[in-house]
Amino acid sequence: MKTVYAVIENIDTSSWLTILAIFVLLGISAFFSGSETALTAASRGKLHSMADKGSRGAKRALALTEDTERLIGAVLLGNNLVNILAAALATSLFTRLFGDSGVALATLVMTLLVLIFAEVLPKTYAITNSEGAASFVSAPIRALVIIFAPIVATVRITVRAILRLFGAKMTNLDEDDAAQQEIAGAIALSHSEGNFEKDDRDRLLGALDLKDREVEEIMLHRSDIEIIDAAASPQDIVTQSLASRYTRLPIFKDEPENIIGIIHTKDLLREVDKLVRGEDGGPDAIDRLNITDIAREAYFVPETTPLDDQMREFLRRKAHFALVVDEYGDLQGLITLEDILEEIVGEITDEHDEDAEILDGKDTSGNFKIDGSATIRDVNRMHEWNLPDDEANTIAGLVIHEAQMIPKIGQVFSFHGFRFEIAGRDQNRITKLKVRTL
Repeated sequence: MKTVYAVIENIDTSSWLTILAIFVLLGISAFFSGSETALTAASRGKLHSMADKGSRGAKRALALTEDTERLIGAVLLGNNLVNILAAALATSLFTRLFGDSGVALATLVMTLLVLIFAEVLPKTYAITNSEGAASFVSAPIRALVIIFAPIVATVRITVRAILRLFGAKMTNLDEDDAAQQEIAGAIALSHSEGNFEKDDRDRLLGALDLKDREVEEIMLHRSDIEIIDAAASPQDIVTQSLASRYTRLPIFKDEPENIIGIIHTKDLLREVDKLVRGEDGGPDAIDRLNITDIAREAYFVPETTPLDDQMREFLRRKAHFALVVDEYGDLQGLITLEDILEEIVGEITDEHDEDAEILDGKDTSGNFKIDGSATIRDVNRMHEWNLPDDEANTIAGLVIHEAQMIPKIGQVFSFHGFRFEIAGRDQNRITKLKVRTL
């Protein structure tokens, strides 16, 4: 192998120019690598905020990141071109200076130079200052994307054809879904890192999930609805209304499925006051009460309505109460605006509410006593569990689905990493369970 002195003597003007070209190409490669990292790692939310404040670079970066496949294709094309050219020049130079051993030496030297100065260094800087770097490089990268557009388009077509040949499906995630998943992931990550309290995380994720959940998942089932018989005596109707903890009650005629209206206790109180205190008034005047005259029109909604749509409809109608029907028009349950808000902020209780369905605290065996009608989502949120809610909405429904039977009191089941013991049953309904993790 030649001595260092002999090698230096053989370096002529063309060799110095080659060395200069190699370092220029490494600089261009570093620019491409840093630009790719900055544009892909930059937060679109932060870029949008910067663009709103007048940053033209951020606005260009946003436009570039709308088509990530085209952006990455152009940057990778430019990066590979300069890297291959730099490697070819280095091989030629080292072969001329060191003979046959120059190929191996050029490979070693270029690998180290590319790794340190064209990959790790620029990408480290770009990822620590991604939004600023993305704004800075957006102008030249946009020009590069325009210049390489025909080649990148050809490459994209070729790649997609090859992927289809091997059975791969090219599906693009809906932008709304992608944005929602990104936000939900960021919230969950921030909670795990201690930046979000559990209650804050639950409220934010609850608001995001409204469009993915339907009315039937949170409605009060028809078996639990308090209803008034229009044929009952006025005295009985007043007594039932006063005894109820609800201010709005459905009215049925002939059969419970035939809902003819909704009675509000304030409307009932005004009518009773008018009868008792008006002309020919007195306690017996209540017998002249006609419940259908003061009933409000019932509002029916399909059970498959998304919760966010239903909340907007409640706000538009200035309503708080709706009856839920299936595809055949049969009554399935009812839903209120409060039910939807509870999916965001958690359980809302007042002085008339009964004890919460989900009972916190453990017994001596480590079991949580849970109401069978409690929704899986509420249980997961309260206890930080991850029970699946794909096949059932309630804890009782999950047990029945997994057991493929109506369990008896005392029976124990284990699935999804939990132990379920049937603690209460009313006919075919599971009313209480004891649940603990395995």
